Amino acid sequence: MNLYVGNLDYSIKESQLLAMFSEIGEVASVKIITDKMTGKSKGFAFVEMPNDEEAQQAIAELNQKSVKERNISVSEAKPPQPKERRPFNPRGGGNNDNRFRRR
Repeated sequence: MNLYVGNLDYSIKESQLLAMFSEIGEVASVKIITDKMTGKSKGFAFVEMPNDEEAQQAIAELNQKSVKERNISVSEAKPPQPKERRPFNPRGGGNNDNRFRRR
């Protein structure tokens, strides 16, 4: 089961999350999500646990646990929702910026 871990302190390391979740059960992978430009943590991660019962136990034990003075949230990860596509406007538009409009 893939778990979402949110409200993380920006300084937390993957090894720390691995140690925390490994106390409960087997961990297949840990991935802290980082900003592509700066490389800094975005404050959330995904932890994959192959055993669903252990993953549910991790949710029960670690959700709202205080880690580095922040209450982390742990839940089952949801697949990303497709973004709503707006219809193409061949005349441009978008931000309603009227600075260049003729008088």
